[in-house]
Amino acid sequence: MAQRWVAARPGGSEVFDLVSHDVPPPAPGEVTIEVRAAGVNPADASHVAEGKRGPFPRGVGYEIAGVITAIDPETEIASGGGAVGEEVLAFRVLGGWASEMNVPALDVFAKPGALTFEQAANLLLAATTSSEMLHVTAVEPGETVLVHGASGAVGVSLLQQAALLGVRVIGTCSPSRFEVVRRFGGEAVAYGAGLEARVRAAAPEGVAAALDCVGTDEAVDVSLAVVPERARVVTIAAKQRGAEIGIRVIGGDLPASAAYRDGVRAGLVRLAAEGKIEVPMARTYRLERALDAVELLRGGHAGGKVALLPAPSSPRGPAAAS
Repeated sequence: MAQRWVAARPGGSEVFDLVSHDVPPPAPGEVTIEVRAAGVNPADASHVAEGKRGPFPRGVGYEIAGVITAIDPETEIASGGGAVGEEVLAFRVLGGWASEMNVPALDVFAKPGALTFEQAANLLLAATTSSEMLHVTAVEPGETVLVHGASGAVGVSLLQQAALLGVRVIGTCSPSRFEVVRRFGGEAVAYGAGLEARVRAAAPEGVAAALDCVGTDEAVDVSLAVVPERARVVTIAAKQRGAEIGIRVIGGDLPASAAYRDGVRAGLVRLAAEGKIEVPMARTYRLERALDAVELLRGGHAGGKVALLPAPSSPRGPAAAS
């Protein structure tokens, strides 16, 4: 039997349970995927805590990578074709913390050979979020933008996508993470007291837009101070304050955001296949240790993406499962 994590009701770790279940044959328009890796994102647990994406009980996790084990003969995946044995990724699913599941074919794409299963299972939530942040702030080639939390998962994807657009990025992070920001084309500045002055010194030409991935008062205040147009400040984390002060607030639970993100998935998968978007990994855990992965992310300094590996599986690459 397959295994999956289920949240019985809104709440914290006490509402999560790993259960066994039978996966039925896929309906027309669906594929069955044997999950080789499931992405773990802060939204997985926070949406359960906030009661989003119900009704409950419901599965947990939004992105996976694996192998097709069943598909209706008349069904085609989003990237075209689709056959038993094909390596794929899927986003946005509901219930990705699982060993096997049925997924709408329109959410399934051929896995880029350049990515491991762990990386592929962590590509699209961060990448589509980053793409939307650049989109809603109307970032253009030659501009300088400020990214708060540039060394995090969304920040690293932002750095790479901004570089492809010809955009200069000033990225905030801790000094210990400067090299990460520099590796992906950004210019690192330390957050903390005096941030506004450091940003102005780094960008004497001015900052056209600010993209906030952390949600702190400092990030919002400095963004408002250095960006002339409030409409070109966007946050994915300071949602309540952002709505109150009139900056852009986006999120995968909002219909406009979901529609945009669905529309850019194929293009982002192509960029990954061409080696233009990397997915740095921090750690993997066995599926049964999903709550340990959540705790790691809650600490805020994972140092890369995190994946769950359903058994049987073996570690692949430098991040061994524990």
